[in-house]
Amino acid sequence: MDKMLACLREFSNAHGVSGYEQEIRGLMRKHLSEIAEISYDKLGSIICRKRGASDGPRIMLAGHMDEIGFMVKHITQEGFIRFTYLGGWWEHVMLGHRVIVKTRKGDIPGVIGCKPPHILPPEDRKKVIDKKELFIDIGAGSNEEAKDRFGVKPGDPIIPDSTFTTMANEKFLLGKAWDNRVGCAIIVETLKQLAGESHPNTVYGVGTVQEEVGLRGAATSAAVINPDLAFAIDTGVAGDVPGISEVDSVTKLGKGVAVSVYDKSMIPNTALRDFVFEIAEQNGIPYQVDFTEGGGTDAGRIHIHDHGVPSVVISIPTRYIHCHSGIIHRDDYEAAVRLMVAVIKKLDSSVVQSFTE
Repeated sequence: MDKMLACLREFSNAHGVSGYEQEIRGLMRKHLSEIAEISYDKLGSIICRKRGASDGPRIMLAGHMDEIGFMVKHITQEGFIRFTYLGGWWEHVMLGHRVIVKTRKGDIPGVIGCKPPHILPPEDRKKVIDKKELFIDIGAGSNEEAKDRFGVKPGDPIIPDSTFTTMANEKFLLGKAWDNRVGCAIIVETLKQLAGESHPNTVYGVGTVQEEVGLRGAATSAAVINPDLAFAIDTGVAGDVPGISEVDSVTKLGKGVAVSVYDKSMIPNTALRDFVFEIAEQNGIPYQVDFTEGGGTDAGRIHIHDHGVPSVVISIPTRYIHCHSGIIHRDDYEAAVRLMVAVIKKLDSSVVQSFTE
């Protein structure tokens, strides 16, 4: 397995739901500590500063480290776990899936329990089960066994259990938490490639915390950096599966990195957006135009920091976002890295100033 693919596997397999991003922060530190100056905001986001030919402009690349997951809320007398949600889940994709409960005594396997169809009335088989009715079975026989023997307690994080794998077509990559470990991996690879290149600015590669529960780390890390320009690097909904129309999503796996022209949290700086399109076309980098009405990214907070920060969202088309497993395409990942490197090498003070003139 080559280094780029190994990095993607490492980030996908790592555990880090919102508020518990320590493992991902450690991976970014491991990969970047020799080529960037490492610091942190007080919420837990990691800030990796890569100096170029000048201290400014300050270019922020933000990728959130957290994945959606759960948290232990209550342990029943019978030893089952009632849980709350970290990020946006749809009940249809949860039933019967394996999870990992991270306790003070170690990782505990579990499964999101459900009634078998054999005992359900016909009308109930067509319904979506309410989140409040779901529970996790960890194989405990009682409340005491769950707490005392297994070490489970309220507040413990719960991780979707899914392992990275390459598919029959090896460019299709199946794994957990692409939203947004792929963004973290893109930042790592971009800074590595810039290590041997001249660039007329200083780049801040940021792994933000708690994006899935309110874009929180984006706000605190932007306050530390005070960026002159920002890119949120995230995932987008791939529209190339049955049931999704081109009105809902036009991006497809393997057709290039996506550049957002609209999402629920931000309308991008149009001059910067067009500049990104131009750089992609000049360098023969395949790209797609993304339009998302139902979600947002870290750029939603960053672009309104202080007096405003010109911002654009760069995303990787992803199948099955906010499920236990998703699929990305390696070509799109590589196109995103190429685009970020090419764009950063052109961002001197005069270019950045032109975006707000």
